[in-house]
Amino acid sequence: MVTSEYERRIAARFATFDQDGNGYIDREDFSGAAKALLAEFDTRARSDKGQALYGGAEAFWQGMAGIADRDGDQRITREEFVNGAVKRLRDTPDRFAEIARPFLHAVLAVAGGGGDGTVGVEETARALKVLGVPEELAGSAAAALDTDGDGRIGEEEIVGAFARYFTVPE
Repeated sequence: MVTSEYERRIAARFATFDQDGNGYIDREDFSGAAKALLAEFDTRARSDKGQALYGGAEAFWQGMAGIADRDGDQRITREEFVNGAVKRLRDTPDRFAEIARPFLHAVLAVAGGGGDGTVGVEETARALKVLGVPEELAGSAAAALDTDGDGRIGEEEIVGAFARYFTVPE
């Protein structure tokens, strides 16, 4: 049962991970997100960047399942997600950032293309749309990630924002 304001916000964020909308988060949601990102940025799955993205998605899934899949069925229900986030992540947002880091690092490499570990605001907005952020919000969300105003978003900016979005009450 979702009771606190924090728990309500986390429950609403469940849909971000449930990419196929089937009511639970599973490995296919992560691999599907990787596949969609590769298509959006015209990157082959068998390339180094493609393999890194799939590897990052798998690592993220394994970390998420370790935190939230309480019954071990390889599916995370909304209730498991909320309980996992509330009980394990709120007090340790750095843990969540670290399980997401390999995936986010690979997303930056696929979307950025330049090899410098950063990505432009426009490319970030494209990636956010692929991951389910509504088009009308993706641009402003991407711009907000550029905390130093240089027009590029680096790994620390995106990992920190990701952890705050899912683990810190707003």
